[in-house]
Amino acid sequence: MTERGGWFGAALVLVAVLTVLRLAVLALQPIDLFTDEAQYWLWGQSLDFGYYSKPPLIAWVIRVSVALGASDAPFWVRAPAPVLHGAAALILGAVAARLGGRRAALWTAAAYATLPFVSFGAHVISTDTVMAPFYAGALALVLRTAATRRATDGVAAGLVFGLAFLAKYAALYLVPGLVLAAVLSPAFRPGWRGAAWMAAAFALMAAPNLVWNLNHGMVTLAHTLENADWAPGGPSLSLAALAMFLASQVLVFGPLGALMLLGAPFRRLTRAEWALLALALPPLLAVSVQALLAGANANWAVTAYFAATPLVVMLAGRVWNSASLALNALVGVALMVLALAAPWPSIGERPVLERVLGRAYLSRQILALAKAEGLPVLASDRGILADLFYTGAGSGVTVWAPRRAGRAQNYYELTYPHPVAPAGPTLYIAATPPRCEGAVLQPLVTFDTTGGAYARASFAAYLLAPGCADVAD
Repeated sequence: MTERGGWFGAALVLVAVLTVLRLAVLALQPIDLFTDEAQYWLWGQSLDFGYYSKPPLIAWVIRVSVALGASDAPFWVRAPAPVLHGAAALILGAVAARLGGRRAALWTAAAYATLPFVSFGAHVISTDTVMAPFYAGALALVLRTAATRRATDGVAAGLVFGLAFLAKYAALYLVPGLVLAAVLSPAFRPGWRGAAWMAAAFALMAAPNLVWNLNHGMVTLAHTLENADWAPGGPSLSLAALAMFLASQVLVFGPLGALMLLGAPFRRLTRAEWALLALALPPLLAVSVQALLAGANANWAVTAYFAATPLVVMLAGRVWNSASLALNALVGVALMVLALAAPWPSIGERPVLERVLGRAYLSRQILALAKAEGLPVLASDRGILADLFYTGAGSGVTVWAPRRAGRAQNYYELTYPHPVAPAGPTLYIAATPPRCEGAVLQPLVTFDTTGGAYARASFAAYLLAPGCADVAD
């Protein structure tokens, strides 16, 4: 069975049309960068082998994109997203072609390109999106290595897997998945030499980030453990949190795909299909345990769906695949309409997309005041800091984060803490009045925060004397 088998041309046209459409929506949507997106952009201004909370590939990708566009506009920050997901769709098509033939390949490419988490991910730039083509590519190259037993294919698989790791550490779920898949199917057995080449190439690719972490007090690991939120006194089980996480996977993978995946263990599967299921299980099981112990975000198990997509396609018939594709495509269209129509619609007086509205507007008010007063800005809210650095790039305004006595709580506190002894007064941005030397400070200016992310807060600027800068700490 060949990898292409006549499917690639049709899949390429479908994915290309969808990618161009998504790029057009990105160019037209009136949506500010979210906190994480603005932070990733800032990382890209200072290239490194690691950052406070994530590995470095997303920063590198954004840096290349804004350089190609000669612009730091939100479009160029996000432009890689639909392109990377499009590439992942075609690569997963190749995986399906090798395991299930031409029909499975074309359906897999179309199915992945329209999955709800892909449709959402095409509107934002995230580590999941950057990881996607490399995780899919590692799967495809493992299959190729198993078929050819060539050292060059093993090295390529390890290098691409290393890039997935540099995008998001959750790529490591591939390791237990591949071990299980190799036990279940010869198609996933690269041989000991192939596995050794893969491991060596992966180690070479991952080493710079590991060294960076060692040189920075394992700050990324500490942040990851904080996100897991495991209580020092022992876990407290929450069936409600587990149920919420499992329900959220319907929104991530699509309702019909989730139903088919849920029923897969009870079907008569081929060895290759059992292997794909084994690849999907480690992240789903691990994150389900995490959800039970301390809660979990919906996207934490997204690596499951790179193998689950061809599996579901191979198990479903034409009618089921067509219905799933149509339903997921409707979700994608709805997301496009929401992005283009923002701030419409609203629930009550709150726009549905309020989290990505009004951020730049608040930053422009703060920056205008700072320039008028000739003062630096101090803020403790991570969202405000993220957009101040992005919107204020080139403005000449100095922005500081609090200086913590202990470990920094975010990238800004780690990299841009306020001086121990500021030379002059500072504008402090806060939602509640600070106290300094026993007195409650009065606001210099209260900002307009209506209609966006900060609509339920009342942020104001306070004038801090040099000796009062530590009130934010």
